Amino acid sequence: MPRTPALPPDSLIPDSPTRRTALKKGGTLLLSVLAPALLPTSAMAAQIMAVRVWPADDYTRVTLENDGELKTTHFMVPDPPRLVVDIDGLALNDTLKSLVAKVESNDPYIKQVRVGQNRPNVVRLVFDLKETVKPQVFTLDPVAGYRHRLIFDLYPVKPVDPLTAMIDKEKWSGSEVAAATPTPSGQPGAPSVGQAGPAAVAQLEADAARAGTTPAQPQPSTPQPPAVAQRQAQAQAQAQAHPRAVPGQKVTRMVTIALDPGHGGEDPGATGATGVHEKDIVLSVAKRLKAKLEELPNTRVMLTRDADFFVPLGQRVEKARKVQADLFVSIHADAFVQPSARGSSVFVLSEKGASSSAARWLANDQNKADLIGGTNFASHDKDIASVLFDLSTTAQINDSLKLGKAVLSEIGGINRLHKGSVEQAGFAVLKAPDIPSILVETAFISNPEEEARLKDDGYQNQLADAITKGIKRYFAYNPPLAKSRMT
Repeated sequence: MPRTPALPPDSLIPDSPTRRTALKKGGTLLLSVLAPALLPTSAMAAQIMAVRVWPADDYTRVTLENDGELKTTHFMVPDPPRLVVDIDGLALNDTLKSLVAKVESNDPYIKQVRVGQNRPNVVRLVFDLKETVKPQVFTLDPVAGYRHRLIFDLYPVKPVDPLTAMIDKEKWSGSEVAAATPTPSGQPGAPSVGQAGPAAVAQLEADAARAGTTPAQPQPSTPQPPAVAQRQAQAQAQAQAHPRAVPGQKVTRMVTIALDPGHGGEDPGATGATGVHEKDIVLSVAKRLKAKLEELPNTRVMLTRDADFFVPLGQRVEKARKVQADLFVSIHADAFVQPSARGSSVFVLSEKGASSSAARWLANDQNKADLIGGTNFASHDKDIASVLFDLSTTAQINDSLKLGKAVLSEIGGINRLHKGSVEQAGFAVLKAPDIPSILVETAFISNPEEEARLKDDGYQNQLADAITKGIKRYFAYNPPLAKSRMT
């Protein structure tokens, strides 16, 4: 809309010949005093520095980065659904106009956006929507190279269910589960009596040492008392009614693994010397790992994000819990102020402090993701936060250490280890109380040599292979147990 011109000085004073003459005589002095106040208000308005749109099935985010704080009002209009946003203290510029072209045709929620100067110093955005949404509009203070940000998060009225989405996308067949049967020994891959020679036993013990646990030893078959036999029959009937699976072995039940590519969207993570972002590397590795894990029998995989968008730390954990994940593996690419730092690492949660100063530094750095990625903290569910951050158990940490040791051992076969043991620190993303969880630092993206490897398809495949082998080794000696459905 055309900007309303500033009112001339004469309009500030009643129409009187005497006063008009006096004003003309002192016009130069008056204008020099009042000029700043008489400038169009848009000259002092905030300016948009950048606009970004992050479409995803979970939600679409629109970011307006600006050089000052903005005040907004917004409301929904039905039939057809639209979100109308008025931004006070803002002037329309070319950068803001470019928002129109940022909306992609495959955006799940936004059909198009219209931008205009609604009135002096007020810009109006109209989002034409593909369906009714639940908008969250909030601001973020400057952080990590970003200036002030105005955020529009457009969520579907019915939130995306992670379990349904995972089942819709997976390639496994339910018939595979029903066709499989448990091994007689009750442990995946454990040899039966008469098959376990000295070499086989020695190999089991060596594998168990690498996995951080003790394999089940074959026991001679002996007659069982009636009560014991009855309980075993009941357990077998229950297992047949609710079949469960173990990766790479005969089925005891379906196994679900949650893979968490770190960062995403507004949060690029660390950046290498050539400009490659951590968020892109780890998403690529996670997709390769997902494909390899899904090749295992009766295994399904959920990605906390499958595209370039940001997922808050608590929501990553909550997604894993909603799909009843048996394992949670968060994937990152380390960075340090010194480019000489190198090597792969595996971390698990600690309730008693970090195992090293480096682990503590890394955990503190990773835990800033919500500030950088941008989360509407006002909308956080305090009950969920309490569950995620206060109920981590010793059993979960012990299982996580076993998983971490198995994975670290395999990664050590393809890359130098930054430290030869699993480290511990207070990573927020590892605080699921009921899921063994590890964080894998694949390599140092801040090291030029390792950055080049991280960008290489062959190395990414090697990483995916190594993590897959570590997970299989862990399950071989720590088979998932039956568990009740979580609410």
